[in-house]
Amino acid sequence: MGLNVFVLTGAGVSAESGLGTFRDEGGVWTQYDLAEVATPEGFARDPAKVRAFYNARRENLAGAAPNPAHVALARLQRELAARGGGLFLCTQNVDDLHEKAGSTEVVHIHGELAVTRCHACEATRSDTGPLDGEAICEACGAAGMARPHVVWFGEMTLFLDEITDALHAADLFVAIGTSGSVYPAAGFVSEARALGVRTCELNLEPSDNAWAFDESFYGPAGEVVPAWVERVLGEGLRSPPTAPSPPPGPGPAARPGSWRRPWRWGSGSSRRAPWWSRR
Repeated sequence: MGLNVFVLTGAGVSAESGLGTFRDEGGVWTQYDLAEVATPEGFARDPAKVRAFYNARRENLAGAAPNPAHVALARLQRELAARGGGLFLCTQNVDDLHEKAGSTEVVHIHGELAVTRCHACEATRSDTGPLDGEAICEACGAAGMARPHVVWFGEMTLFLDEITDALHAADLFVAIGTSGSVYPAAGFVSEARALGVRTCELNLEPSDNAWAFDESFYGPAGEVVPAWVERVLGEGLRSPPTAPSPPPGPGPAARPGSWRRPWRWGSGSSRRAPWWSRR
């Protein structure tokens, strides 16, 4: 059977495409009050301000292009599938750069910027234009309820059931460009470790939960990710490679060499469902 990889990406994977990060020095949340533009309460107080904030972000996204990290992950997805494995690509990002690079079935746990949602009935539609405060929802008829399909603070993360299934099916968990401080995503590595899945961090610098990873590689995403993909496809990662130890931190020590046995799908159908749902 092929290798099944769970990849979690964060803002760091898109930074080299000109999209700002959130929690780093100079990040989005150091420039704006998140309570005003990224909460249901902020939308209720001043919907025009919230829409203006996200309209500016949509304009920024329109001019952004995938960088080598996005392209490398799209290649990894294609080649793992061709070898009988799969890539579950889960992103905290609301941009569509993974899709622009050629990735499919991307799981956006915090929603998508290029999608508009009705705050009344939650109907969604693809939309890259400005959010219109006078728009009438085609699904329920509510007026003035258009908002970005983005998970705000205080709202539930999306696709948690699918993520749980994918973690159970994975041979390798990899976090790329994440801060390690935003939950529940920051807890995925601990879930993977509890399942005996090997873990790896690719980042510009150690994340807040860097101690939890079996191996780590640091540098710009556009350099580190393509090199790592080349290594995965070249070695198959069926035996533990020699790698630097994770930096020390709060929590139990990492467990180098703790490879779980390859996932077995059984003798079921070969239907073209997502690999993580083949139970």
